[in-house]
Amino acid sequence: MAKIQAILYDLPNGTCPAQDFIDSLELKMQAKMLRTISMLQDNGTDLRMPYSEHLEYGIFELRAKVGSNVSRVMYFFFDGEKAILTHGFIKKTRKRLQRRSIEQNDTGKNILAERGRMDDENI
Repeated sequence: MAKIQAILYDLPNGTCPAQDFIDSLELKMQAKMLRTISMLQDNGTDLRMPYSEHLEYGIFELRAKVGSNVSRVMYFFFDGEKAILTHGFIKKTRKRLQRRSIEQNDTGKNILAERGRMDDENI
């Protein structure tokens, strides 16, 4: 399997929610999330639990855990060889609604709206 390219999605206003989230993490959690992203690049669609889980509509989440703290970064595959990382959050409850997180987040709205017409210029 060829290595997957991980791309941090930029919003039209120039912000990058996934990068901002990763930068905001404590050092140990940040290191774990970066290692998980590297595993995604190496394993692509074969990456499974406990590191990645398919949610719905082609949306996946990367998972990193340090102690009882759990971080998630949402992503989807594009063009067969790219993983687009959209945004992240700290999981605070066991029953978080991931779809709500995707749909109500500005990044998620942009991604879902543009999904069918993305090309390298949009990313």
